[in-house]
Amino acid sequence: MKLVFQLLLATSLSLSAPAFSQTKVITADRMIDVVTGKIVDHPAIFVEKGRIISIADARTVKWGSDVEHINLSGKTILPGLIDMHVHLDGPADIGGYRGLEFTDSFWGMTAVGNARSMLDAGFTTVRNVGSSNRNDIGLKQAIENGYAVGPRIVPAGYALGSTGGHCDSTFLPPSLEKNEKEEGIGDGVEELRYQVRRQRKYGAEVIKVCATGGVFSRNTEPGQQQVSETELRAIADEAHQWGLKVAAHAHGADGIKAAIRAGIDTIEHASLVDDEGIKLAVQRGTWFSMDIFNTDYTQAEGAKNGVLEDNLRKDREIAQIQRDNFRKAHKAGVKLVFASDAGVMPHGDVGGQFKYMVEYGMTPMQAIQAATIGGAKALGREQDLGAIAVGRYADIIAVDGDPLVDVRELEDVDVVIKGGELVKSD
Repeated sequence: MKLVFQLLLATSLSLSAPAFSQTKVITADRMIDVVTGKIVDHPAIFVEKGRIISIADARTVKWGSDVEHINLSGKTILPGLIDMHVHLDGPADIGGYRGLEFTDSFWGMTAVGNARSMLDAGFTTVRNVGSSNRNDIGLKQAIENGYAVGPRIVPAGYALGSTGGHCDSTFLPPSLEKNEKEEGIGDGVEELRYQVRRQRKYGAEVIKVCATGGVFSRNTEPGQQQVSETELRAIADEAHQWGLKVAAHAHGADGIKAAIRAGIDTIEHASLVDDEGIKLAVQRGTWFSMDIFNTDYTQAEGAKNGVLEDNLRKDREIAQIQRDNFRKAHKAGVKLVFASDAGVMPHGDVGGQFKYMVEYGMTPMQAIQAATIGGAKALGREQDLGAIAVGRYADIIAVDGDPLVDVRELEDVDVVIKGGELVKSD
């Protein structure tokens, strides 16, 4: 009787447990090796538990019938892309005071769809540099626990800034503001050190600080420095002590240089950087995170979406300067990552930036490396991300053509694999 029970139990378990193959193999016609900068023909990528365990030649290697085969014949594969500057809870088509039409929880709801759009666009990892209500942290948890589908998220929680600065709310009159400071806002070294600790406590994996004014805030100008070098150094020191990297929103030349000298890891936007700032970045190994595509959308659609004319004016004034400085920084040897500022523009369209990265000085390979191995290095996660290599996550995308011939192939990614799981296929 005992034996019969054991057999019945084993049969029941086998029927209820999901059937899956522990090992998978992904094959394609070509692979872009971003580490060596070379093309590998007929790769066979073997995957177990979401990570790459070996890479072989598909023409000669053999595998058993128990290995699941993802056949991408005719396609070029490359690592999943990394966008280092996104706002997942920012719908691009809602600007200015139109945001007051919606309840507080609305923004977190929109982040779910935006995350899926970015994943479908081939971005398997994103760095979310600031969100309300820690929406980025909550969404990361939902994705990791199977309640939503999206990229790997490196969240910042609330962005840090000074009272009245770019990362402080400047759209409401005093009578409608809270009596206490907004989350993330600090004045002076001790308040900002506390904010670093507070964001980390509740799940931030990167610290974002607004060192200068911005384009889409009210009552600030992009060139204004708003956080002192002493305060920036305190933020960087505190974050680094906790093992976190720091991103500084900085359009203005003085703010950029102060952030670099303070030890900030990545400079966001870097629009008005001067020659001294470029030289400093090269000397210190600081990464630039320059969003040189989104102005096409903001100028075409911004007014219709409710963006204030003053914000559009600032956008117009710095757009071409930023693009020219991207070229200058790249030529000088500044380390550059891919950064879209998605949320200012639609999340699913950010692949259009590759065209501009090439137009303003990069080769297609360099643009792809900025969005893969470059992003991984800037995050300090090159053991996990950024390349199709043994030990890293099996985050892989595929396109029909050759993006090294036409980088615009990356505007329409055909296949997305995240952690060895096929999440999009044509």
